[in-house]
Amino acid sequence: MCGITGWINWQQNLLQHSDTLEAMTETLTARGPDAGGTWLSVHCALGHRRLAVMDPNNGAQPMVRYRGNDQFVIVYNGEIYNAIELTHELKQHGWKFTTTCDTEVLLIAYMHWGKACLERLNGIFAFAIWDIEAEELFAARDRLGVKPFFYYEKDSQLLFGSELKAILANPAAQPVIGREGLAEILVVGPARTPGHGIYEGFAELKPGQYMTVTKAGTQVRTYWQLESREHEHTFDQTVEHVHHLLQDTMNRQMISDVPICTLLSGGLDSSALTAMAVQYYRQADASPLHTYSIDYVDNDKHFKAHAFQPNSDAPFIELMTKQLSTVHHYLQFDTPELIAALHDATLARDLPGMADIDSSLLLFCREIKKNATVAISGEAADEIFGGYPWFHKEETLHAKQFPWSLATAFRSELIDEELQSLIQPEQYVAQRFAEAKAEVPQLAGENEQLRAVRQMSYLNITRFMPTLLDRKDRMSMAAGLEVRVPFCDHRLVDYVFNIPWEFKTSGDREKGILRKALKGVLPDEIITRKKSPYPKTHNPAYLAAVTKLIKDVLSDESAPLFQLIKRDKIEQLLKSEQSSSLVPWFGQLMSGPQLYAYLYQMNVWLSSYKVRIV
Repeated sequence: MCGITGWINWQQNLLQHSDTLEAMTETLTARGPDAGGTWLSVHCALGHRRLAVMDPNNGAQPMVRYRGNDQFVIVYNGEIYNAIELTHELKQHGWKFTTTCDTEVLLIAYMHWGKACLERLNGIFAFAIWDIEAEELFAARDRLGVKPFFYYEKDSQLLFGSELKAILANPAAQPVIGREGLAEILVVGPARTPGHGIYEGFAELKPGQYMTVTKAGTQVRTYWQLESREHEHTFDQTVEHVHHLLQDTMNRQMISDVPICTLLSGGLDSSALTAMAVQYYRQADASPLHTYSIDYVDNDKHFKAHAFQPNSDAPFIELMTKQLSTVHHYLQFDTPELIAALHDATLARDLPGMADIDSSLLLFCREIKKNATVAISGEAADEIFGGYPWFHKEETLHAKQFPWSLATAFRSELIDEELQSLIQPEQYVAQRFAEAKAEVPQLAGENEQLRAVRQMSYLNITRFMPTLLDRKDRMSMAAGLEVRVPFCDHRLVDYVFNIPWEFKTSGDREKGILRKALKGVLPDEIITRKKSPYPKTHNPAYLAAVTKLIKDVLSDESAPLFQLIKRDKIEQLLKSEQSSSLVPWFGQLMSGPQLYAYLYQMNVWLSSYKVRIV
């Protein structure tokens, strides 16, 4: 993967602003530690940082190609998994290639098919192409939004970047936040509303959108979205097709010129991808696959099973690594490391995030990067196949709000009263829910229960899944590690969205159809294992450490956090029994330590980015 940035200005000569473009590009060095480049013209400036995965010796960006006298320039972040097929087809049309990297394939595909090239792409991507003769910028984001694309538009200019920090490096854009941005951070966050850029004037291309920028103006269009239609396959055909799609996706995503590994938790999703990766390596007569798992010092002493985490990962990881003969790396992190990484994780996201869930992933990716450049991860299976508890509980299935926003009332109590009046938290969330609900593609003939399930699936894919994809992109790319997410293949998502619920829950189990599709791929112990979430630390030392962090913030009279949060409420919470127990936060039960870490991250963000509230 890589980092991209750019600047369109119709009034100024950008050839005179190379220093600013360099500054924007340098903010993305972690995303692309291998190389960097810039390209400037009078009205368009493009920057790129490269993480070399395909054809490392070639494929430098920005990449320039000619069609007659017309010149096209691309900056691109992502992977095109059907690049080989596209190359073959384009060669039949007379195109010649000078590299084996997918950047050139994507650029020539646009030069040949124009905007219609998007319909042919299988991959994860965010890119921008400047047509010099037409003076037009064309930019697009992949169908599921795995790769980010933020932009800022004002007057006669447009800035864009893989991360907010790239745009903020340009003096034209300032970290100013108003009512909506505050609501996204304090009430909705970290599950941002699609398209929202938090700061005033900032936005992002939504998944499945493209943008054209000319002197006449900017246009944003949707080229792909989920559709509801009748499912035509029998149950057995469905099982077979799910298996086929997943296998084909894995075969495509195992192609790389640098080492690939997998993240293995011993759960259904990561185990399936690991088993398929091992099969691919064996058929290619390649070296043994390396696998990685994460845990925390002394978690074995402090872990207690509960409804949200019924068992630990270790026995299942051992089962899989022995069966598949992988070279496994057990990575453990201690409390001081987690605490230190809270700061770095905030800067990686450019926003407050998911506390230790973010910081631990950042540490995890840093360690993996020491031995690998590309990793395979099981993100998105629960959103797509209906694995979360809220798919299966009547009170959440028929709730009049997002299941992850059920803690709005509690969060509101922490917000400064003047801001509460401005934001109106419950009304804001209700409005966003109504907008999302109105988007759901209906299917004629479904009863109320099935409509509720379809709605829940849509909301998870379009609203909750982007939160996890954002997290995975920012934390992995902050370590210079590319993470691929096979369950986000748009063909699989599109197909599974319309599988009947009774098929999806086959065997009266969540993700039942996936379990059936993996028979013969995984041992029964893995297929029947109950869902267990991403592991968290259970060490009481973590509570003590984050309590100290938030107390240090409280002792700072100038701490910007208390422009937003009531100081006395945090002091009361610290003194209460809830301090070490579970509190409602982000729509589910979050430990007091996680809440304190989130507030600490918010203070880091406000301080580091010098956010101005209007």
